Formats: sequence, structure tokens, C-alpha cells
Amino acid sequence: MQKLLFLGLMSLITLSSCVSKKQFESVQAKLDAQQEEISKRDLELNRYAERLAECERRETALQGQVNNAETQVRIREEQITDLKQQRDNSVQQVGDLTVLSQGANQNIGNTLKQLEGKDRYIRLLQNAKSKADSINLALAINLKNVLKDGIEDDDVNIRVDKTVVYINLSDKMLYKSGSYEITDRAGEVLQKIATIAKSRPNLELMVEGYTDNDPINSACVKDNWDLSVLRSTAVVKALQQNYNIDPNRLIAAGRGQYNTLASNDTPQGKATNRRTRIILLPKLNEFYDLLDPAKVPE
Repeated sequence: MQKLLFLGLMSLITLSSCVSKKQFESVQAKLDAQQEEISKRDLELNRYAERLAECERRETALQGQVNNAETQVRIREEQITDLKQQRDNSVQQVGDLTVLSQGANQNIGNTLKQLEGKDRYIRLLQNAKSKADSINLALAINLKNVLKDGIEDDDVNIRVDKTVVYINLSDKMLYKSGSYEITDRAGEVLQKIATIAKSRPNLELMVEGYTDNDPINSACVKDNWDLSVLRSTAVVKALQQNYNIDPNRLIAAGRGQYNTLASNDTPQGKATNRRTRIILLPKLNEFYDLLDPAKVPE
């Protein structure tokens, strides 16, 4: 009896187990189906989201084009307004011109005549300057050719600046060391310069003396101002007394230790600054005659 009861109980347990497995498989199948459906819906949702984003991008681009078109229209309207204003101004100006009186026309004629006279005077000055530049250039070339023989390039420098010719002579060539006494070698150079100067009687000769910044104080020379003036005066006297240059054409000037060409911090710079400059320049009265409108040829 007990054996029979045991077998019945086992059968009941087995039957109960089979029914639960079937239900599980059924539920699992439904779950899988629903999961597949959800995946499909997700794919569709992603596609719709991409389409929506694309539409938004197109809308943004179209809005930008609309804004640009509106800006262009506004610019065109402003340009049209400006053109209309210019047109109105032109019409006003033409109207003003049409009411010019005979007296105003006469004033215009007088002004044109004055401008013509000024233009003629300006052309005269330009021609005079061109002529002066040509003369100065020829003078500089002539000086270089005359002075090149037997003289080192470092001792003589010739250049043309604006309306004058400059001749820079080194200190060591012109004077004995620390003094204003002219050397024999300087006489050779001054003689050549005097020869050129005599061929140009319409030029004046300004002699400028320069020093370095080394202080000097002696019985005859108090400072660099004195030394520079004494040196330029020595050159002027030599040109007058030894080479017969008209003293009315000579000017002596001292520049002291100022108007330097180089720094005085090195021996080379000091040597460059110790120099004498001879300037060949037109006479002042001739220069003023050039600027006198009353002497402008018709």
C-alpha cells in the first residue's frame, strides 16, 4: 500500500513539472517576440530621428539664405538711396553753375591767369634746380678727378647734397697733431681745390672746422670751439694768401665737437669726427635773384 502511494506521489510530481516547463517556454516565446518587435520599433525610431535632424539642418541653411538675401536687399536699398542723393547733389551743382554771374566768370579767368603765371615760375625753378644739379654733379666729378692722384680715399670725401658740393678733408692730412698749423701735404690739396674754385667765380667757399670730444686747453686754444674756428680760419687764410682766392668768396666757421659723423667712443670714430669741410655753394645774391618773381622772364 505504501509502495502504491509512493508511486502515485512521484507521478503527480512529474506531471506537475512538465506543465511548468511548457508554460515557461510559452512565456519565453512571447517575450522573444516582443523583444524583436521592440528592436524593430527602435530602428524605425532612429530613422525618424535622423530624418528630423536632416530637416532641422535644411531649415537652418534655408534661414541663413533668407537672412543673407534680406541683407543684400537692405544693402541695395542703401546704395539706391546714396545714388539718389548723389544725383540730387549733382543736379544742385549743375543748377548752381548755371547761375554763375559774369563777375564770377571773370574771377575764374583771373585765377587761371595767376595759376598760369605761378606754373611758369615753378617750371623756371625746376629748370634752375636741374641746371644747378647738373653743374654740381660735373663739379664733383671734376674735383674727384683732380684730387684722386696721390691722395688716399680715407682722407678726402666729395659728395653732392641738394644745391651744394661738400669736400670733407681728414684732420691728419690738413694739420699737425693737436694744432691748427697746416701741413705741406695740405697745401697740395688746397692748391687743387683753389684751381677748381677759380674756374667757378660764381661760387662761395665755406670752410667748417670740426673736432672730436677730447678736451683741450692751452695758452692759445681754450676749448674745441676755439680749435675748430682756428683750423677753419687757417684754411681760409691759406686759400686767400697762398692761392689768391678772393676773400669776398670765403667764409670761416667752427662747429666744435658737435655735428658728429660717428661715435666718439672709439679711436676710429674720433678720427672721423676730426675733419674740415669745404662747401662750394652759390652766392646768396644770385640765389635770391632766382627767387625774385619780378625777374622771371615772360
